[in-house]
Amino acid sequence: MRVLDFFCGAGGFSEGFRQAGFEIIWAIDKWQPAVDTHAENHPGCVTVRMDIVALSLLPDVAFHSIVPDAEIIIGSPPCTFFSNSNRSGSGNKSQGKKLIEAFLRIVARKKFRKNSPLRYWILENVPNARVHIKRSYSAHSLGLSGAFDLKVKGVNAGEYNAKYYGVPSNRTRYFCGDFITPRSNITADVELIPLGTILDALGSPKERLHATIVDPLYGFTMPGEDVTDHHYVQELAEFEQITIRRLKQDKGYMGRMAVRENSDKPARTIMATMSFSSRECFVLGHGAASLRAPTIREVASLMSFPIDYRFYGGSLGVKYKLVGNAVPPKMSFAFASAINAHEQMHAPARYVHIVHPNNTYFKNLNLDEVPVKEERHKRQKTRFRYHIPEFKFDTYRVELTNYHSDFLNEQFKWDAEIHYNQGKNKARIFIPDPDGICVDSHDICEIDSFVESIRKNLVGFDQFQAVYCMTLGEQRLSVSVGPYELLSRIKGFISESFKSDFDNFAPLVDEPFCLPKPIALGYIALSRCLAVMTSKGSPDHHQLPFNSVHIDTLEMAI
Repeated sequence: MRVLDFFCGAGGFSEGFRQAGFEIIWAIDKWQPAVDTHAENHPGCVTVRMDIVALSLLPDVAFHSIVPDAEIIIGSPPCTFFSNSNRSGSGNKSQGKKLIEAFLRIVARKKFRKNSPLRYWILENVPNARVHIKRSYSAHSLGLSGAFDLKVKGVNAGEYNAKYYGVPSNRTRYFCGDFITPRSNITADVELIPLGTILDALGSPKERLHATIVDPLYGFTMPGEDVTDHHYVQELAEFEQITIRRLKQDKGYMGRMAVRENSDKPARTIMATMSFSSRECFVLGHGAASLRAPTIREVASLMSFPIDYRFYGGSLGVKYKLVGNAVPPKMSFAFASAINAHEQMHAPARYVHIVHPNNTYFKNLNLDEVPVKEERHKRQKTRFRYHIPEFKFDTYRVELTNYHSDFLNEQFKWDAEIHYNQGKNKARIFIPDPDGICVDSHDICEIDSFVESIRKNLVGFDQFQAVYCMTLGEQRLSVSVGPYELLSRIKGFISESFKSDFDNFAPLVDEPFCLPKPIALGYIALSRCLAVMTSKGSPDHHQLPFNSVHIDTLEMAI
């Protein structure tokens, strides 16, 4: 049976059908690296570069002269418009709907053509897309003539997780169309393929360059030097590793995540971008203490591509996008196999190797020296909001923020806040008077001593902003503390001096009227540090909310 692949990308959807014995005869995408990758891995297929929306609107003669007839149509309209990773799922959906409707228009034009051979079609997208896809589309709604209705959501339309179909990573996607429900051979989670299986088979980057590598999913072997895009190391810079650990293990009210990926479970969803400034970034260990990015080959195997599959892009980022946007071949194979069984056809008994025509220049990353990323200064107007690290008691935390600054005129203001819980209906922010919190005088003396101990390292608000915008190396050379360091010092002080009080509470005259004592003490300590910084930022050194005796002591120390 013949297959057409729309929005073909790197060809993962096509690859699964190829492995099941189908003939991929035509594919289309508008991104050149995708067209090159599909063409080089599916040399028997005509792969074209063209805008699919424009194609879907061509007059009949031109349309059918370009798009051949086939028994199966598959397609994966770009999902970024619906993805949760796009502005937390609140991105503009209109372009996504436009692309889906273009695909459905093409399906309808082929399906309802006289003597059409089309029997099956499948649309794949992210789960969020389902609410934007109608149950059926009339000819009029697709801008076509005729009186037909294209049924889109059948009884088998729904979400399918690739890990249950032989893919060693979590990847839930929505499928709809006219197809046969795929069967999973996995009946229990203990049968899932873990990340460690892939890492062990490929070996660490360069480890098996001169040895044989066994494909962890397909079982065939290749000389290590012929396995592309694996024998290089992309080590993460120290500032990236610090950010990653902070995001994964101390991100607001979110739970702790493993910094190095858990090799005993299927990998988390492979993303299309290689950002290492997000909580969901995917990193592996490099030596005892360092971190590295996964190689292109590692993420490709985690997406179930065979190790003889090549990705035609001129950079790491382009290759990563090709992999991350693809339909996992093993997932596609499950859909193809269901059609095979229904049609009483048989898939090849063993994996058929890919023959690359080498018509396109291939950039192999093997033995490339990937430079460690150089940290840059932050923009002077960069915003900051973070809490005393790992200090969360009864869903309270103490935050430091510059959000109330006059960013337009670069006049910066730093404030202490108490945050409670999260969510639209529960989250609260309190800014009580620190002098209205009832704690022992001995506790205040301890806090004052701590503030005195770091007074020389505290600077005015504008300079504090400047320290925050420095690189990690520059901050280490500076005698002034930055926001993260100040919060860490407060945490260390409170943990060392008041550990026995962590289960106690402190009343206060303002809302919320009672606080866990470590939160109260942390808020007082941060507020008093900010008071010193306020005084250093003003010519008269005023506005210290301390008692009069302590003010005299501080004034003498200035």
